[in-house]
Amino acid sequence: MLKDGFETHSMLMEPHWLVTFQAPVEDIDRIFEEITIHTPLQHGKTDKNGFRTSSGQEYYRPREGTPTGAEEEIRKRPGVDEMSFFIPQDNQVLERVIEAIYAVHSYYEPVVFVREVLRSRCKGLDDSRNPHRWWNKSGDWKTA
Repeated sequence: MLKDGFETHSMLMEPHWLVTFQAPVEDIDRIFEEITIHTPLQHGKTDKNGFRTSSGQEYYRPREGTPTGAEEEIRKRPGVDEMSFFIPQDNQVLERVIEAIYAVHSYYEPVVFVREVLRSRCKGLDDSRNPHRWWNKSGDWKTA
């Protein structure tokens, strides 16, 4: 199923890669902008699509060979977010994205995950009168 996807009456489920990276809060926008130079991150009629999770705390202990040198105490860095986005299963696109992350990330060893997933796409049915859609309820979140 992951290889080919499937469809329902209203949706297509298409194979994609879900790419997630972790970075300090202040780095996320810079890294995401660099990624969008190399791929549009399209979803339907929108682009530059991603999802950012709220801050967590990263744990690590530098060992011999790290830029700071070996340490005995575990470091706890607050303010680390995760950013996720989908890309087509194209090795060249994935390589460009990984290199873009590395090029502008503040870590010498960035944390990046790539997972095979199915991503939803609407078939474009006319649901303009659907009472559950945001435009038929309270309106656009940006103007609320």
